[in-house]
Amino acid sequence: MSVEIKTPAFSESISEGTVAAWHKEVGDAVQRDDVLVDIETDKVVIEIFAPSDGVLTEVLKAEGDVVESEELLGRLTETEASATTDADTAPEAKAAAATSNESASAPASAAASALASASPAARKLAAESGIDITALEGTGKGGRITKEDVARARAPAAEATDTAEAAPAADTAMADDSAPATASPSSENRVERRVPMTRLRASIAERLVEAQRTAAMLTTFNEVDMQPVMTMRRKYGDEFQARHNGTKLGFMSFFVRACVEALKRFPSVNASIDGNDVVYHGYYDIGVAVSTERGLVVPVVRDADALGLHQIEDAIVEYGSRARSGKLALADMQGGTFTISNGGIFGSLLSTPILNPPQTGILGMHKIEQRPVVVDGEVAVRPMMYLALSYDHRLIDGREAVQFLVAVKELIEDPARILLEL
Repeated sequence: MSVEIKTPAFSESISEGTVAAWHKEVGDAVQRDDVLVDIETDKVVIEIFAPSDGVLTEVLKAEGDVVESEELLGRLTETEASATTDADTAPEAKAAAATSNESASAPASAAASALASASPAARKLAAESGIDITALEGTGKGGRITKEDVARARAPAAEATDTAEAAPAADTAMADDSAPATASPSSENRVERRVPMTRLRASIAERLVEAQRTAAMLTTFNEVDMQPVMTMRRKYGDEFQARHNGTKLGFMSFFVRACVEALKRFPSVNASIDGNDVVYHGYYDIGVAVSTERGLVVPVVRDADALGLHQIEDAIVEYGSRARSGKLALADMQGGTFTISNGGIFGSLLSTPILNPPQTGILGMHKIEQRPVVVDGEVAVRPMMYLALSYDHRLIDGREAVQFLVAVKELIEDPARILLEL
């Protein structure tokens, strides 16, 4: 029985996606819940799972193709569980697919069969190299056209091009024997590679430009002495970890709680602008920026004011792991009333974070540096961190922004205030 593989129903905020990668090829045996294909949207990467045991018999959308909600991606043929565990299932299926392809009589059908039997990597390389994949003979199982087949076909063409380009140069040299021979820089050392932006990167770029274009964005700075928090972590870190099932006491939970307390004092920093209206949020959903290979994402810690330090740490670790493996859900990143970004983990000493619309404030954390400071009238070396608050001046005045950042500083420098909500 043939089973259709479709994209899921996208949410209203997503109009389309791109096929990022196929994890199976035509003819491969698959088991129920195997990951078949990744669909990249402008927010998340969605994994499409096999609905049942079977053999992947058709791929209709190649890597890089744009797909819409509930669009057909391919088909698989269901088989019994015993058949899918047989080591010869895949070769037999591929041989059957090859035989079926050979039976097509019309040239158009033969071309379609050759294209369908090629691996996604082979199709991509052929498109980039200008190779007619329908003219190639596959050496893979069942006559499949592999990436190596395309690479071999590309090599003679490249050699011919090199020879053609070299010939005029040789003729010129022979025509003018009196001219001294000069060596020219090799073009092989000046390689360029052009690739399209991923949907996530394009979405990030669009939102950052939108933030700078629509918001009256300013940044205020301060510095915070991290010694009190570091002392608390050293004193209670092991006990904290043992008490909370291995959860480590990090810096981020202190900053999340400090920001929540500061947001309670300055509601405008927790608000957003909607047209000519100001929306004051009576809850504290804190976005925590996470860097991944695909780009920056901001999962949201919901109701952070009701969470303990260990719960905040657990949420951040979980979100970070899921973000890096591409398993964040859309719901994990929707909403948010304020954002925290920690560039210090990459060594940033100072920066101006960009707002995450429609939010009106974002806190930037930075690298902790040992610096000389005056403490009680004497110079002492302390672990200092620069803090940056970018804010939307359309709603937040400079006085409020400065006072908010000072409040965060005071809470971090005296962590007992966080626990006592002072």
